[in-house]
Amino acid sequence: MTDIRIDIVSDIACPWCAIGYARLEQAMAKVADKYAFSVAWHAFELNPAHEGQGEPILPALARKYGRSEEEMRANQDQMMTIARDLGLNFDKMQQRFTCNTFDAHRLVKWADEHGRATEMKQALFEAYFGRAEDVSEHPVLLRCVEHVGLDTARAGDILQGDEYADVVRKDEATYQQAGVSAVPAFIVNGKYLISGAQEPETLVQAFEEIVTNS
Repeated sequence: MTDIRIDIVSDIACPWCAIGYARLEQAMAKVADKYAFSVAWHAFELNPAHEGQGEPILPALARKYGRSEEEMRANQDQMMTIARDLGLNFDKMQQRFTCNTFDAHRLVKWADEHGRATEMKQALFEAYFGRAEDVSEHPVLLRCVEHVGLDTARAGDILQGDEYADVVRKDEATYQQAGVSAVPAFIVNGKYLISGAQEPETLVQAFEEIVTNS
């Protein structure tokens, strides 16, 4: 059995990050008889300067990318279909609002210490894309904590202070300096970068090539 480490750079507000991980899960399952995988999550903020009230996602994206709301709706319809086929809940994807994800990233770092980072990330994805909840709001974050079976009182203390803030900022700086400017990004065995939400077959082929060339 060959060990493969995958460092995932992603944001909770990134739909392709949720899709990319679901595809990665399928890829890992296909070769689970040959490779032992370990996964680590790393923070990235698509909109780090976001503060205050969020705005509806479609006009926000249209302005950001210089396209019409109709084009952005069609683009998101396509993502919703892909997500549904992967078993992801993207039902309220187009009803969500922009939001800040820094506190959510702090809780993922905390959850990692309890072996629950992946579960926490998935709970946050579902809250944001499946229920259009604001994942900067502490009650929403605490419901996600409760969902994955972690201590909500402890999580509340973290949110009221600045624990894990330095860890998240260091994470972001490390991968920005390494050249990661878009997510999802998968770094395999600390050396090989796979960008974007690749299909499971593409990921399996990449794993085979990486192991062969290592």
